[in-house]
Amino acid sequence: MTLLDPKLPQAGLAGSFINGAWHRPADGRTLTIENPSRRAPICEVGRGTATEIDLAVQAARAALPAWRAMAASERGKLLSELGRRLEENAEEVARVLAAESGNAVKTQSRGEAMGAAGVLNYYGGVAVEQKGETLPLGPGILSYSTREPHGVVGSIIPWNSPLQLGAVKISMALATGNCLILKPAEDAPLAILKLVELAEGLFPPGVFNVVTGLGEEAGAALANHPGIDKVSFTGSSEVGKLIAHSAADRIAKVTLELGGKSPTIVFPDAIAEGRLETTAQQVANAMRFARQGQSCTAGSRLFVHKDIWDELMPKVVEKSASLNVGDALDPDVDMGAVVNAERYGEIREFVAEAEALGATFLLGETPAEDPEGFTPNPTILSGVDNTWRIAREEVFGPVMVAIPFETEAEVVEMANDTHYGLAAFLFTHDVSRITRLTRAIDAGWIQVNQGGGQIPGMSYGGTKQSGMGCEYSIEGALEAYTYRKSVTINIESHP
Repeated sequence: MTLLDPKLPQAGLAGSFINGAWHRPADGRTLTIENPSRRAPICEVGRGTATEIDLAVQAARAALPAWRAMAASERGKLLSELGRRLEENAEEVARVLAAESGNAVKTQSRGEAMGAAGVLNYYGGVAVEQKGETLPLGPGILSYSTREPHGVVGSIIPWNSPLQLGAVKISMALATGNCLILKPAEDAPLAILKLVELAEGLFPPGVFNVVTGLGEEAGAALANHPGIDKVSFTGSSEVGKLIAHSAADRIAKVTLELGGKSPTIVFPDAIAEGRLETTAQQVANAMRFARQGQSCTAGSRLFVHKDIWDELMPKVVEKSASLNVGDALDPDVDMGAVVNAERYGEIREFVAEAEALGATFLLGETPAEDPEGFTPNPTILSGVDNTWRIAREEVFGPVMVAIPFETEAEVVEMANDTHYGLAAFLFTHDVSRITRLTRAIDAGWIQVNQGGGQIPGMSYGGTKQSGMGCEYSIEGALEAYTYRKSVTINIESHP
């Protein structure tokens, strides 16, 4: 089968889109973007640094007064128009996304392109819902509140879901009247550059800026810049802590969506009355195998009640093993590649360490040392203790650990025995148990009897070291991207 290469962004070598125009790095340096499925270069993009970040901040600050004064409904129309353009070009953008990220076009990249368009359309529609309040203080006094943008936002996104997360950052910042500098992931900036091409001429110059580059250069310069009023970051907890420290020095506002080690808990009644096949499929979905496990919400710790272990686990293995693994651009492939050699090597180390400790493979094996493509197979391990590193740290690969349990108290203790608190998945049809456990489990988002993804309009965020702030909803945007301004007016005449 011949796989057609995607149409790459024409302005990729420039890398930076600043003040409404493409901008090549001042020092001329570039980054090589590789296809992880093929372990082959795709193209080069500009390697922006503090110089480009400073230019983008200056442009954003100059554009801010007019943009924040624009009616929210007008800002919303522009976001909706960008969503429409993305929908019309979704297939082309999806192929670029698959090539750079390793996420299969069949199961992931095509859906992500349409999902990103949905996010833009959602915020375009709800932009007008930035309403204040009035306070009855008595005759002669008018007191009311408004929502005001923080100013200039610096957003940094990762490579695992760059287009969807980029759409969220763009929408939340711009809908609420902020100007934006977006720093894409250094391994996967091309789909964002395609989106920028679609946005050319749409927003006033300086409102929406993009700088490609390394995290330690462009990313750090963005997070540390004194002209940035708010930083929004999605990525690892380690980098999130650095950003939070940097922002604290100048009291800049911060939103952090960080890592997770999400528990999936299955009780016996979840497979009763003909539900075995459905539950097994949803458990596999929660693990995000089709995204190579590269999801901070992946249900990578599977806790199965001992009474149904022998019945459920073979079905979960069967569902997971049925995925076709290969080149992300192949229309028949379900699961593509992890993003780079470093990530592949870390996954291999996690699995090899667990195997050495005595873990048993229910599915998969320790990944090969030098593969043709960075495509580890779905892996499910048993015989793992909840205290092992593979059960406590974020593998960010297609690796699930399965652990039996007996009681509610036991499984809640194991589920919460982590410094993460992002997502959780609960499988039971006992309403009382659902009520108890959804209150007892430390997570910002709990799904019951399903393993789906985020939906626009649903506030999404974590607790503990999984971050601060919420995204995906208008409430999250108002809380994180605006501040409340109170106004009190004495309207009585005075001599």
